[in-house]
Amino acid sequence: MHSIYFTQEHETFRRSVRRFITEEVAPHAEAWEQEGRIPRSIFRRMGELGFLGILHPEAYGGQEADLFFAVAFLEELPRSLMGGFCASVSVQQFMATAHIAANGSEELKRRYLAPSIAGAKVGALAITEPDTGSDVASIRTRAKRDGEHFVVSGAKTFITNGAEGDFFTLAVRTGRAEDGAASISLLAVDADAPGVRVARRLRKLGWHSSDTAELSFEEVRVPADNLIGEENSGFYQIMEAFALERLCGAAISIGSSVVALDFTRRYMAERKAFGRPLDRFQALRHRMADLYAELEAARQLTYHAAWLRSEGRPAVLESSMAKLVATELGKKVADECLQFFGGYGFMEEYPAARFYRDARAATIAAGTSEIMREIIIRLALDQGSPEGEGAAPPARPPRQTARPEPPRPAEASQPAPAPPEPSPSAAPAGDLPAPPEPPRTVEGLMRSLPTRLRPGKTDGWRSLFHYRIQGAASPEWTVRIDGESVSVSEGFAGEPDCRVEMKEATYLGIETGTVNPQSAFMMGKVKVSNLAEMMRFIQAFRPVRSR
Repeated sequence: MHSIYFTQEHETFRRSVRRFITEEVAPHAEAWEQEGRIPRSIFRRMGELGFLGILHPEAYGGQEADLFFAVAFLEELPRSLMGGFCASVSVQQFMATAHIAANGSEELKRRYLAPSIAGAKVGALAITEPDTGSDVASIRTRAKRDGEHFVVSGAKTFITNGAEGDFFTLAVRTGRAEDGAASISLLAVDADAPGVRVARRLRKLGWHSSDTAELSFEEVRVPADNLIGEENSGFYQIMEAFALERLCGAAISIGSSVVALDFTRRYMAERKAFGRPLDRFQALRHRMADLYAELEAARQLTYHAAWLRSEGRPAVLESSMAKLVATELGKKVADECLQFFGGYGFMEEYPAARFYRDARAATIAAGTSEIMREIIIRLALDQGSPEGEGAAPPARPPRQTARPEPPRPAEASQPAPAPPEPSPSAAPAGDLPAPPEPPRTVEGLMRSLPTRLRPGKTDGWRSLFHYRIQGAASPEWTVRIDGESVSVSEGFAGEPDCRVEMKEATYLGIETGTVNPQSAFMMGKVKVSNLAEMMRFIQAFRPVRSR
């Protein structure tokens, strides 16, 4: 089906990915599923073909292509016939390395990003813990500063690439537990560092080809230079990356549904009952029609979310919607397809059984469907913004007059890279002297905002915020952002781009790290009129650590 989002260059790239997956990966699916691992050679091969650095900077071996090359890549991965392969490769490229590419130092990019793009190293994103799940702000893995090192102790679980990977992008607590989100940091940790241990490989219902592990960290000494971005900024980095992670899940589920339906359509054309092929029975044809229609709707929602991100918008709402709709549909498609196969669908020798098992993980990984629904209801309903991003996009996304060349196999001519997706890095800690400690009052914290501005986070941005802090001695505040200039004044002035409302205790708790901003927002304690502006605001200013 023709798409307004993809050019001929995108489709040429898609075909090259499809050829590689069907010829060099899918024939090994059964063996890799039984072995429970993906050979390193296939990562190196993908590195040679330019498939592991689609969005990453050219300086480190990446392609710097636009987001729709990544979407095409993700949609083709399910042709491997292995949900675990899709998970392992997407974690390597779009999750474990994404934080290093966006916020890591030059040394970290050289040591971890470049070899990951080349396929010489495999990474894992280690956030989830046995007792925290989706509550990132409550993680317990500690990283205590000891001179030029952090000493890490704790545990992680459900970590894709955890047993076979070379390094972890690890979420740790670098302050007190009561500091909440304000004391979360990210570290790059080598898998072979003393004290790092694979506690156990986890046996799963599906995704058999990918290794999933529970990890233990026992007094692991990690160089302080392995800090990714600023200390205590990890929570905000993770929140910023979640939208892309969920978009990846949506695109893979779209591709998985396509593959499952293709297999089922061919089977129904060949299999006969009562003297005619199954695809001639109206009851089955109509059920297939419903699945194809629902698939196209989910596909267009996913493309729209990707387009919003390519336009520089956070697309938190749309990415959550796409992930919910596409993964739930993937589960439905897999179930229906197994039914269409009849008794053969229940047999392991047919792909329908694997499709069914693998689809089940998608509604859990990268945020459960229940979490997606909670995010959606808070953003779309409770915040009163059915458009999601505060401004309706054009009815037809404009086509660029010149699109970037696609990433191509090594034997083809080297393409001209596209401009990278905006991803400003946080300034390294220590570049600027620490500002004086502001008073722990609404007025003190508000007036300290100019001193807490992160360098480079407001370049070219003009926005006006109205804050209403219920119960405060001075409840109304205006924050004006004009590039690198930030001014704060008491009372409301001008027409705001974003209105923010919360109680005094909530505001003080979020600013000082004693209140989880994720939970506060999802529970309706913070009301925001324009999510896109608020997300950018959060990333632009340093929080104040609690005493």
